Amino acid sequence: MRSAFDPYPISFATMKTNRFARIPIQDAEVYYLSDLGLTLDRNVVLQQLIIDVLWRQDKIVVWGKQYSQPRLVAWYGDPDCSYTYSGIALTPLPWTDLLLDIKSRIECITATTFNSVLLNYYRDHRDSMGLHSDDEPELGEQPETASLSLGEQRTFVLKHKTNKLAKPVRLKLESGSLLLMKGNTQRYWKHGLSKETRPCGPRVNLTFRRIISA
Repeated sequence: MRSAFDPYPISFATMKTNRFARIPIQDAEVYYLSDLGLTLDRNVVLQQLIIDVLWRQDKIVVWGKQYSQPRLVAWYGDPDCSYTYSGIALTPLPWTDLLLDIKSRIECITATTFNSVLLNYYRDHRDSMGLHSDDEPELGEQPETASLSLGEQRTFVLKHKTNKLAKPVRLKLESGSLLLMKGNTQRYWKHGLSKETRPCGPRVNLTFRRIISA
């Protein structure tokens, strides 16, 4: 029998449902929806985002050395929804019609309102995101984030911050899927996206958030 602390190399590629499924993770509320359902074909949406979004590549400091982030990012939202993470200050770009349409669909399925979105563009297998928590003060005590994946399937990793017996959780997120994290997830878990050893195509991730200090 699988114990509560065994690793979860979970893939939802064959799980087709129009309802959220809760993933059994200790100290967390994480839900998965295999297909959000978009107005346009998901590949069309992916290409439109890659072309039209005003991407940027910021510098981060790691152990006293400055590096370029291993991905491109963009921050869109309501005018007063500025956001700072890892020492990077982001001023929101105005919503586009496409982003508003996606936001509306996500708000309907999650019964939550969002006022901003962080977009990450992973150009190929060499792009990644280190382990972190979305726990900045402007996101509140129990942040709720809804993360839409488009493009190449990549492995999303979660790691418990304090419980050494809780093994990492690995989720294969397919294109068009939505991952909802809420409750104490950010308090107890870090998450990230590792580099791939095999070549792969582009992926765009849209993480909708609610800035409460605006």
